[in-house]
Amino acid sequence: MEKMKKPHNNKHHYFRASKISILQQHCCLCLFIFTIIFTSTTQAFDYGDALSKSLLYFEAQRSGRIPYNQRVTWRDHSGLTDGLEQGVDLVGGYYDAGDHVKFGLPMAFTVTMLSWGAIEYMQEIADAGELEHTMEAIKWGTDYFIKAHTSPNVLWAEVGDGDTDHYCWQRPEDMTTSRRAFKIDDTNPGSDLAGETAAAMAAASIVFRNTNPHYSHLLLHHARQLFEFGDKYRGNYDASIDVVKSYYASVSGYMDELLWAAMWLYKATDKEEYFEYVISNAQSFGGTGWSISEFSWDVKYAGLQIIASQYLNDEKHKNHDDILEQYRSKAEFYVCSCLNKNNGSNNVERTPAGLLYVRQWNNMQYVSNAAFLLTVYADFLRNTNQMLNCYEGTVGHEEILNFAKSQVDYILGSNPMHMSYLVGYGPNYPERVHHRGASIVSYKDNKGFIGCTQGYDNWYGSEAPNPNVLVGALVGGPDSQDNFEDQRNNYMQTEACTYNTAPLVAVFAKLLHIENQKFADDCNSLLGCSF
Repeated sequence: MEKMKKPHNNKHHYFRASKISILQQHCCLCLFIFTIIFTSTTQAFDYGDALSKSLLYFEAQRSGRIPYNQRVTWRDHSGLTDGLEQGVDLVGGYYDAGDHVKFGLPMAFTVTMLSWGAIEYMQEIADAGELEHTMEAIKWGTDYFIKAHTSPNVLWAEVGDGDTDHYCWQRPEDMTTSRRAFKIDDTNPGSDLAGETAAAMAAASIVFRNTNPHYSHLLLHHARQLFEFGDKYRGNYDASIDVVKSYYASVSGYMDELLWAAMWLYKATDKEEYFEYVISNAQSFGGTGWSISEFSWDVKYAGLQIIASQYLNDEKHKNHDDILEQYRSKAEFYVCSCLNKNNGSNNVERTPAGLLYVRQWNNMQYVSNAAFLLTVYADFLRNTNQMLNCYEGTVGHEEILNFAKSQVDYILGSNPMHMSYLVGYGPNYPERVHHRGASIVSYKDNKGFIGCTQGYDNWYGSEAPNPNVLVGALVGGPDSQDNFEDQRNNYMQTEACTYNTAPLVAVFAKLLHIENQKFADDCNSLLGCSF
């Protein structure tokens, strides 16, 4: 968790062309063989495999009653009495990281990012055969949010607390720690949490609109109530829930989440009242004031600014072009800072090998989020035939996408350590992830009770690899000099979080689509040359 600050059968993701000629098949086969020979001396990555594995991670993080189709078979039911003490059903949801507290804010952000990715790249994810798993990952979160939103002005924010949870090293199936639940309401507000949960449910409602309209409508109903609640009773959730301060304090405040929620509600409903909210509060809430070089579970401005800027020059919003231009200016500041094309200190630092480096603790969250935002913005510029204007010159969409790809490739193994920081991918990845369930023998293999400190005694300090591979987890990653120490107690680098992996799902799908398209184009070119 963030403080202050069964492996499965691999799927083959080859390009599938329909009704191609025998000659074209032979040409493509020759090209495929040539590509294999050529890439044996260079570094190439199987983005389809990375995509499939990234989605397994969310199954490993499930709390509650594990379903029949669970693919991560070393996990079992846990947290089945969550909320019982408070008289509410809070069974389900996700553990955010290597412990067993259910923190509402990062969980909601995880679902927002999974949903945004599915909206932007639904066809690409579907082509890869992973849309159903993506929607299952989203729904596991939104089902929990529906439970947690017990009345219009009540949202259960957390189950368990970090302090007592960290005293123990147990499997989730053996939990003996406190499962006390904490809520926000009209007398104990949490506009940031209400806003992010509203954003998550609004975004998810778009994902389910065509396949499950009733569920989509239900999500939208909750999203609108939560936004109204958060906007009417304003305040930071960590001021109402003291136990969260040392783990997920809302440093950025709640204004970014309210703007973020309004934007997602506009995208989900097309109701002008939400767009007007984003415009009228742009300056006072910091939407057009903050120039930010990070995007995370806490700070939503860059994501908001990128979405808002996409409405610029839209005939429907012509009368708001001045405000939208300000949003775009801030969006471009973020993109330019990642590209190292801002003025001096306004750029994001990089490691010697070129990885974006924001801070020591769980740095990979900022990398995966940046890769996603840059990919989305690159596509926007390409689709609208525009350029990015940075302090150090104009940039085309291809350069932006190539940089995003470089960050993903670093994650998958193109780095000085030759380490894949996506667990379970490739031949070399972290084997001692800071994760209670993964580090202790599976409950399925040994149902004997493991006590609170027994895990520390028998597993935490072990030099042996974790008995369960936490496939698809993106760990915190290397330090500022590209160094990484694969030790279970090195939680700054070896702990993974749901919001690290969430943005990568869509990016993997996008990069896979590009690879497949390039292969198809090369086949067609080769076929043309053969005549």
